[in-house]
Amino acid sequence: MNIKQTIIMTTAAAAGLLGATGIASADQVTVKSGDTLAAIAQAHNTTVENLASINDIKNIHMIYAGDVLETEGQATAVAAAPAQAAVQAPVQQAAAPVAPAVQQAPAQVAAPKQAAAPAVAAAPAQQAAAPAASGSTYAQFIANGGTDAMWNTIVRPESGGNPSAVSPNGYRGLGQTKEGWGTGSVAQQTKGMVNYATSRYGSVSNAISFRQANGWW
Repeated sequence: MNIKQTIIMTTAAAAGLLGATGIASADQVTVKSGDTLAAIAQAHNTTVENLASINDIKNIHMIYAGDVLETEGQATAVAAAPAQAAVQAPVQQAAAPVAPAVQQAPAQVAAPKQAAAPAVAAAPAQQAAAPAASGSTYAQFIANGGTDAMWNTIVRPESGGNPSAVSPNGYRGLGQTKEGWGTGSVAQQTKGMVNYATSRYGSVSNAISFRQANGWW
């Protein structure tokens, strides 16, 4: 008789212990050390806000190992108080590394922006080389009797300052002509232009005025 009573009491005690600690159902999950509410929400296809609401969690950054959380439906309090106190510190510490990971992202993105600056600055330097060749032709033009006004009003519009320029109609040189002075060195072309302007228009100044008024000379 005593043996039967002992067996019955032991079975009842085991059932009571299982009821006190709680066994998670398909809609429940037991928190383990290192778990976060966000990870649990993702694993059960729900949201942190939903878990916090149905489990009455006031601080979503503080959950405790041993807690049994409902993943859907109404909240059911199952966790034991001693287990919460034992693992409270590790769970809080597990969330701490999130802050450095977020702060590192802007620093990694900023590096390519700094590296791009030299590439933009290099473009003007390469383009600046073009006027140097024209300047050399211009210097020879001035040294051989040409004037700045003649260069800007006749030479630049006619040939762009290129002594080797040839138009589709066969006009050549700095001043774009079919006469002999349209070829040769810059010095020869300059002298030919000055002589042509003087003989046809009376002066270089008159030739410039005619080019301005008519668009040709």
